Amino acid sequence: QVQLVESGGGLVQPGGSLRLSCAASGFIFSRYRMYWFRQVPGMGLELVSEINSGGDDTYYRDSVKGRFTISRDNSKNTLYLQMDNLKSEDTAVYYCATDRTGNSKGQGTQVTVSS
Repeated sequence: QVQLVESGGGLVQPGGSLRLSCAASGFIFSRYRMYWFRQVPGMGLELVSEINSGGDDTYYRDSVKGRFTISRDNSKNTLYLQMDNLKSEDTAVYYCATDRTGNSKGQGTQVTVSS
């Protein structure tokens, strides 16, 4: 079965950086478009970024463009999200998923941006 394990979250000051990872198993990772979502308590799931199977087509929501970079290593079955110049409004639980609805998401990793 599909298993996605996110890691790399933590507490960081505004302007700082974090690199999230998503270890995938149970499916042929290299064939799937992959997604990063985030969620703030009491709010809906928000699509942050997505990347095609080959890694050469990406999408970012406007609020993270120029600050976040999505990438993948198909040889390691791993998805990444490099987050730079973090802002307080980036505080959320971040999830990776294999579908645009986010229903396949893992357990998530908490990112807190605070001074």
